[in-house]
Amino acid sequence: MSSLDATAFDLRVLTRTPAADGVVLLELAAMEGGPLPSWLPGSHVDVILPSGDTRQYSLCGEPGASTWQIGVLREEDGRGGSLWLNDTVDVGDTLRVAGPRNHFEFVPERGTRYVFIAGGIGITPIRRMLDAAASGSVDYELHYAGRSRATMALLDDVLSAHPGRVHVYAADEGARLDLATLYGDMAPFTTTYCCGPARLIEAVETAAVGRQVKVERFEAKEFGAPVWAEPFEIELAFSGETLVVPPERSVLDVLEENGTLVLSSCREGTCGTCETRVMEGEIEHRDSILSPDQQAANDVFYPCVSRASCPRLVLEL
Repeated sequence: MSSLDATAFDLRVLTRTPAADGVVLLELAAMEGGPLPSWLPGSHVDVILPSGDTRQYSLCGEPGASTWQIGVLREEDGRGGSLWLNDTVDVGDTLRVAGPRNHFEFVPERGTRYVFIAGGIGITPIRRMLDAAASGSVDYELHYAGRSRATMALLDDVLSAHPGRVHVYAADEGARLDLATLYGDMAPFTTTYCCGPARLIEAVETAAVGRQVKVERFEAKEFGAPVWAEPFEIELAFSGETLVVPPERSVLDVLEENGTLVLSSCREGTCGTCETRVMEGEIEHRDSILSPDQQAANDVFYPCVSRASCPRLVLEL
């Protein structure tokens, strides 16, 4: 179950538009009209399902518009959220949402070149990054891969809005994204933003070793056994209370059991809702959000999955 109820609100489905084979765009509006919270490219929202579970979807409409737009890929072998949104939700229905949040923020910097890589539905957070890059007067290009052009959402949109900057790789046409060549020929001071299937992100991270890469994952990373296999303590700095986290429990579970409120959503380290500041101690990061540099700062973690790699953490709670 999600703990977002205190911050969630209802939106009305204003329109639904087929965007590609198996992809629908849902336009969401405030129940009584009026503006919605502002957002920047890379933002996502939580959609709370009838079961109480949550799913995260990137915002891909106009950032300054009075409505929000999300793209949803219908996944037959998924966990049910995309099937419900594609097959059941219709114009006029109400969706319970929370957010927006942004752990994939893009703000163009002069002198930096940007390469955007999208796989399938991974185009949704990147769509408005392209506009921001264009208006920011920086050099940029998009490499967009999919099974076929018919399955690639927003393809015509990005081709027309960014002529000469979009490279399309449709598998049924025999086109293949050659990451080794892309990164081998890449100019200095280039930053990559990548979103898509896990195998694409892993391939990009491998090819781009030593370069600045920012990614957003739909699926949690896989990890082995924790580094610290023993119980460890967490001290709550505001109350001075100390709790013990056994190996088989998450920090979030122990906090909730103790009555400490930490907003959470995905519980698998992909959404960022439960971000918590760490004041002392060494963290074993097991999330799918933070970059290596952010992890090395050792100042925040996601208690739904991350743990201590030492006997004690002090949390800003």
